[in-house]
Amino acid sequence: MTKTQTDVQKGPLSGLKVLDFSRILSGPYASMVLADLGAEIIKVEPIENGDETRNFPPFQNGMSHYYIALNRSKKSISLDLKSPEGADIARRLSQKCDIVLENFRPGVMDRLGLGYEDLRADNPGLIYCSITGFGKNSPHADKPAFDIVAQALSGVMHMNREPDQAPNKLSLPLGDMAGSIFSLFGVLAALHERNLTGQGKLVEIAMLDSLIAMQGYLSQIYFVSGQDPEPVGTRHPSIVPYGSFPTSDGHVIVACLTERFWHNFARCLGLEVLIDDPRFALYENRLAHRDALESEICARMQMDTTEYWLDRLTEFDVPNAPILSVAEALEQPHVAAHGLVENVTHPDVGDLKLVRSPMLFDGKGPAPATAPSMLGENTREVLAQELGLGPEEIDALLSRHAVGSAPG
Repeated sequence: MTKTQTDVQKGPLSGLKVLDFSRILSGPYASMVLADLGAEIIKVEPIENGDETRNFPPFQNGMSHYYIALNRSKKSISLDLKSPEGADIARRLSQKCDIVLENFRPGVMDRLGLGYEDLRADNPGLIYCSITGFGKNSPHADKPAFDIVAQALSGVMHMNREPDQAPNKLSLPLGDMAGSIFSLFGVLAALHERNLTGQGKLVEIAMLDSLIAMQGYLSQIYFVSGQDPEPVGTRHPSIVPYGSFPTSDGHVIVACLTERFWHNFARCLGLEVLIDDPRFALYENRLAHRDALESEICARMQMDTTEYWLDRLTEFDVPNAPILSVAEALEQPHVAAHGLVENVTHPDVGDLKLVRSPMLFDGKGPAPATAPSMLGENTREVLAQELGLGPEEIDALLSRHAVGSAPG
């Protein structure tokens, strides 16, 4: 279908519909990105408590910070998928949608009659994306999986620490988000193929697979050398100097990934003699003599303040940064310049601040977001618009608890 100019302005995926059964983070992050890109998201939630993250404190006027962060611009419909009527409504909605997204353990959706084979029978163009912790063929397949579990099994947690310190998880929930990010790659690739063939596809993503795939050069260090990479904290396993260096009142990040930047840094420090020192002349030499080089750098940098070094490093064109807190990161001028914080209003929750999508198309960001919905806020609207049900039919479903709706 050719999109109108108005549709394009709403987002490149305008006109696509997504039936989203996912909850918590791996899945909801993916559907939120699809919403940012213009797709219509119908989020299916259990009737009683909805997505589990609705109950995670702290709250703003009753709505969880966690739910707010991952569920903008979606419609919420609450269904009892274990009831025949609730499952039937889900099946009928899937016939109206381009994409189904779910992140239950393997086999759960099949038992509900909502698996890929069940739904594609009536909608052969359906793209069905399943995000699991480990995938159906893994020895861990039936185990519950959360972000910290994927981080532990992927090697990420082992590496995320200073030498000889306890393992640490990334504060960023990358185990969950990696699954979401790779699911987006898969869904968009399947959409392209469907545009050519008319046929849908089953897209399967495992969180653990995704996180291992993001190890990048760390995996290759092991394959090439046979040595298990060791934790180096903020330092780089093979590039020196790189990492956090102490100043007289704090720390500064410096990253010399090229010879030019290393030479600039040495001149910035007033230690040009290090450039021609045979111990530090080449990448591999600097790595072999890391302790000696870092000792020289630290001794010099501790003589002056963080502010002094940030100005001087920038003057000498050396990659650098202060280490900001979350609050400082959100309040920095860069965020304001890029309009990364968006204000939306919900009639019950009030004004909300959201971090908007970073994607630009022809220099413009996504259309303004809508606030996350209350549980079942859009049940009546979706059943009426998508399935053509009248008020009496919807009331009957509500009375039988096959569906749920927000008060009011």
